[in-house]
Amino acid sequence: MKHTNFIDCEKLYGMLENNTPSESELNDILNKARQLKGLNLGDVAKLLCVEDEAQIGKILDTAHYCKEEIYGKRLVLFAPIYTGNACVNNCVYCGFRRDNKTLKRKILTLDEIENETLHLLRMGHKRALLICGESPRNDADYMVEAIRRTYAAKDEKGSQIRRINVELAPMSVSDFAKLKAERIGTYVCFQETYDEVEYRKFHPAGTPKADYLNRLTVMDRAMEGGIDDVGLGVLFGLVDYRFEILAIMEHARHLEEDFGCGPHTVSFPRIEPAEGTPFSLPENIPHPVSDKDFMKIVAIIRIAMPYTGIIISTREQPAMRDQLIKYGASQLSAASETNPGGYEEENTGAQFTLGDHRSLDEVISVMIDGGYIPSFCTGCYRKGRVGADFMDLAKPGLIKEYCKPNAMFTFREYLEDYASPETKEKGLRLLKELTQTFPKEELKRRVEGNLCKIGEGERDLYF
Repeated sequence: MKHTNFIDCEKLYGMLENNTPSESELNDILNKARQLKGLNLGDVAKLLCVEDEAQIGKILDTAHYCKEEIYGKRLVLFAPIYTGNACVNNCVYCGFRRDNKTLKRKILTLDEIENETLHLLRMGHKRALLICGESPRNDADYMVEAIRRTYAAKDEKGSQIRRINVELAPMSVSDFAKLKAERIGTYVCFQETYDEVEYRKFHPAGTPKADYLNRLTVMDRAMEGGIDDVGLGVLFGLVDYRFEILAIMEHARHLEEDFGCGPHTVSFPRIEPAEGTPFSLPENIPHPVSDKDFMKIVAIIRIAMPYTGIIISTREQPAMRDQLIKYGASQLSAASETNPGGYEEENTGAQFTLGDHRSLDEVISVMIDGGYIPSFCTGCYRKGRVGADFMDLAKPGLIKEYCKPNAMFTFREYLEDYASPETKEKGLRLLKELTQTFPKEELKRRVEGNLCKIGEGERDLYF
């Protein structure tokens, strides 16, 4: 299939000129958003031009409503495994860039990948993201073996990783088919910036990543290779964040029109300092995104693409992550390390500086205090509720009947097998309260029955 550029930069930038909505226009857009059908590009452009504090407050309130209606109190948790920091690219903002001579380079062996996986399992994780720099040393065949070893690892309690997502450089349709055959979940690849002119400045010529169109059309090839779920993202701080949000909307529209399903997730990283990378220092970032604007854009994507997962990484400080949970975030990494061998405490170079250093148990404890359900659920993926099929259930609201119970089951597993005594005690209290909130008596009995089975030693129960 021939791939073309579907981002009209001039059009998108033009939509941001003198486009602040009136109070009545804002209210109309937000009332439309509360119908949970999403927003169009024009609606989003107007919201992005809002600067008034009171009006931003209305956007945040609407996002909170949409988040609660669709996701309730569920929050999915995962952690990355960096399989290597060798990279042929020279992205000016990244600690893995080729010219960074301060970095100790490493590609993990399969035994080392298994050890990293065991560290995650012993924390209580069930979902992993495999990630690496772009290098011939960790090509698609290497990643196939890495995925197999990650799935095969088993800790002393018999726990295994149940869902592997991957964040990898663009590849061919045939290589994507190889990954699909290994039962990967979501394929993630950041465009970094959709501004083609600025893209060239941040990705020097002579490297694979310098090819803007190759990166822009990677999701087309992934879906042609059989990947059901894809994840979009940009690196906020490179260009005007408002343009990037409109471009993400256009990318989602393109995927809907050509493949019948938009992105499963959107990630929201901001540039963070990286060792040996002066560009990443705060004073050198071209378009820094303030905390206020960051919350606004997360909220806007939540109401514009209500059924899409929003991922916030440990780049952000705990206080910011706690705020973003209210206004749109549905997936969080926790207890992450961003260097190969990091869980084994190897001193290899990290991709960026972490903002949240809390343990998984500490993160979960805070979630419980807020009434949230920490979820390690992978039921939909293993039942085949993915891609367009997932959206067919999500948009009419039918997916809720699976999501909340399955989240509770995985939470109970964590409490029984890995939680500290304090976390277990208050977590069991929360589960008891949650079982009383199911309106259908039959469903309530089924949930209570499975929770009891898990308490008695059964595992991996899901609807």
